[in-house]
Amino acid sequence: MRAGPLHELLDLTGRVALVTGGSRGLGLQIAEALGEFGATLVLVARKDGELADAVAHLAARGVPARALAADLGVKAAAAAVIESVAAHEGRLDILINNAGATWGAAAEDHPQEGWDKVINLNVTALFMLTQAAAKRFFLPQGKGAVLNVASVEGLQAHPPSRVGTIAYNTSKGAVVNMTRALGAEWGPRNIRVNALAPGYFPTKMTATTLGKIGAEAIAGTPLGKLGSADDLKGAALLLASDAGGHITGQIIVVDGGATLI
Repeated sequence: MRAGPLHELLDLTGRVALVTGGSRGLGLQIAEALGEFGATLVLVARKDGELADAVAHLAARGVPARALAADLGVKAAAAAVIESVAAHEGRLDILINNAGATWGAAAEDHPQEGWDKVINLNVTALFMLTQAAAKRFFLPQGKGAVLNVASVEGLQAHPPSRVGTIAYNTSKGAVVNMTRALGAEWGPRNIRVNALAPGYFPTKMTATTLGKIGAEAIAGTPLGKLGSADDLKGAALLLASDAGGHITGQIIVVDGGATLI
C-alpha cells in the first residue's frame, strides 16, 4: 500500500541527523524517533561507554547509528564533529542540539566556574556547532532543520522554595532567543530553527532534583505526571521533518501544562 501524504512528510529516509547528548536521556529519545522514521543517526557525547550502549540500544530497535565521542565544551570540537560527518556521511540535514549542563547554587553563592561551564556548553558550544553545520551543509544545500532543546526554565523562574539554577535558567533563556533570531535570519535561506522546552522528565540530570521535589512537580502539573520516554518524540519528529516545513523560530513547551499555573 502506498504511504499517504502525511506519512511522506514525516519520512526522514535518506536524511542524516546529528544528535548531541545523544547517548542517553532526552537526546536518545529524540534519536529513537528520528531513526524510526528513517534518519541516518550520528550520536555525539563525551563518554565512549555510554555511546556504545546507546548504539546497541538503537540497534535492538532496528535503528542503525554511528557514535562520535566529543567534548563540545572544547573550542575545536564543533569543527571536528562537522568534519567527521562530512567524511563519513557526506551530508547533514538535521541538527539536534541537546547536550547541556546544569549547576545548582543560590545566586549569591554561584561560583564563576559553574557559570562558565554552563554558559559555555549550553550557549556558546551550541551556537558554534550550529554555525559550523550551517556553513558546511545547510547553506550550500539550501535546506536544513535545527532543533534546540531548551527548557521551561528558560521561560520562567524557579519557585523560591527550590534550589537556584541561575546559570542554567540564563542559558536556556539564551537558547530560546537564539532560536528565534536564527529562525528569522536563516528563514529566507530555507533553514528552519526551532526549539523544544521540556518540563520535568526523569533523566540522569534531573534525578537529584526530582528525588527532592518530584511529588511537588507532579502536583503542579495539570496532566498529573512527569514526562515519559515517548513524550518528546512527536514534537521532535514534527519539527525535524517536512511536516513542520512552515514552522520556524518557535518554542514548543512539553511540560504537561505545568507552566499554565
